[in-house]
Amino acid sequence: MKKKLFILLLSLITSAAHAEFSTRAKSAFLIDYESGAEIVTKNADTLMPPSSMIKLMTLTVLFDEIKAGNIKMDDRLYVSENADYNNPLWYPASKICLVQGQTISVKDAILGLIVLSGGDASVVVAEKLAGSETAFTDLMQKKAKDLGMNQSTFGNASGLPNPNNLMTSRELAILAKYIITEHPDIYPLFSTKRFEFDEYQTDWCKEWGRTHTMNYNKLLFNMPGADGLKTGHTEDGGYGMVASAKIGGRRLIGVINGFRGNSHDALAEEMKKLLNYGYANTTNKNFYRPGDDITQVPVWYGKESSVIATVEYPFTITLPKSDGLNGVRVLARYNDPVPAPIKQGDKIGEIIAEKNGEIIARAPLIAKNNVRKTQFLGRIIKNISVMLGF
Repeated sequence: MKKKLFILLLSLITSAAHAEFSTRAKSAFLIDYESGAEIVTKNADTLMPPSSMIKLMTLTVLFDEIKAGNIKMDDRLYVSENADYNNPLWYPASKICLVQGQTISVKDAILGLIVLSGGDASVVVAEKLAGSETAFTDLMQKKAKDLGMNQSTFGNASGLPNPNNLMTSRELAILAKYIITEHPDIYPLFSTKRFEFDEYQTDWCKEWGRTHTMNYNKLLFNMPGADGLKTGHTEDGGYGMVASAKIGGRRLIGVINGFRGNSHDALAEEMKKLLNYGYANTTNKNFYRPGDDITQVPVWYGKESSVIATVEYPFTITLPKSDGLNGVRVLARYNDPVPAPIKQGDKIGEIIAEKNGEIIARAPLIAKNNVRKTQFLGRIIKNISVMLGF
């Protein structure tokens, strides 16, 4: 067998670059959701305190348990002393205002985490799923490793200052993409602008809750198409946000951290600037979607002489708007021939997009159909035909 390259598209005109993005944030990262292309990268691999953005991992662990059927939206969660609003830990922190001994539904805990950034709700979730917040951080760490977030570490479920709470902007984007992709039925909750909790147990909490209903993510209010995800803020770390917007059918995911603004409104304006930069300066080109016939790959010892190659996910690239397809070529790379048997979905090669010789996107080529192996006599005939040059 030999490695074979098959050129699917070729356009070799020299391209121009678009202007660089400037931000006051210490770290910024912007990607296209479908292609995964990195549009803006500033200190994207620098570990920083994620503050309340860490709650995205708390929610991810919970969402996975819901998807697995281990817990339901209307299940009730017990509030321990650790999550009681009288615990001094919660005096300066964002919370729902819970009281020891009460219960809260899973859905209200989720909305409390998303909208009010309730650190007390994160403790309630952690203790339900792992017995303690400390044990829950092990689940957070395991999930991070499973997602390829190899730098992230976790000291608690709430994001309150802890030396072990460290994440990169790139890994926060990985987490956001996972939530959007794997939990499409739950993700719309991230666009909730107001949450009015109606199970307050004390007069003080009722009065407090009267003025604490609006989502801290102000991007939801000032950018059409914005639909998530989470903000964070500490005095030492500054403001941060993981955000996503979908405009004209195209989704971008942005992360900002270490922003020294003076409010969540200022943070939202900075994120809006980042996302608008991506939409204004780049565009997507989809080449193939799942099920498309991309190329035929020769098969060795198969009942059929070839197998059709396709992709499991859309193969899309992100390009500067000013370039079009200038400097781009798309290639299929595979072993020639591929030995049978081949099952539908088996990886049989890869598809690559290059821009001026640099790989900008790649994805597996998979078999669209099954190809069974020939019987023993058929293989003998095949060997003879090869030896005779047929």
